[in-house]
Amino acid sequence: MKLPETTEWVLHCATALAQLPDGQTVSTGQLAEHFGIAAPYLAKQLAQLVRHGVLTATTGPRGGFRLARAPGDISILEVVEAVDGGTDPYICREIRQQGRGASTPDACTEPCQLVIIMGRAHEAWRESLRATTLADVVESLPPEVPFNTRRLLIRPG
Repeated sequence: MKLPETTEWVLHCATALAQLPDGQTVSTGQLAEHFGIAAPYLAKQLAQLVRHGVLTATTGPRGGFRLARAPGDISILEVVEAVDGGTDPYICREIRQQGRGASTPDACTEPCQLVIIMGRAHEAWRESLRATTLADVVESLPPEVPFNTRRLLIRPG
């Protein structure tokens, strides 16, 4: 399975926001600069996270984005699905019934074994992401990472 580059962006941005004190907001520009990515493209992805209830946004000079809920209440799956959707990436086009080696329709009354296997793998992947929260990711980071993230992203008040 190959996910778009923007998935990496939102996962890192959400993880960075999870490292900040409650209520702290960070602008698109700050996040874009922090990760070296284009702000206009990132803004579109962050808006998706707001629409899906992962982030909240505030306007004004101190505005920006923050987590909509506690990091322990936001799964990695929620972040991924907010920008990539939740559809199964494997599509069976029944090629077993095509070409010189085509099976007859009578031999294909049961679902293709490959679609079953791929569906199980996709669900296992989703369950793994569902079981992992932003808090789990932050807890696994070396202590200097949250320290540096806070130092670089928190605006003096």
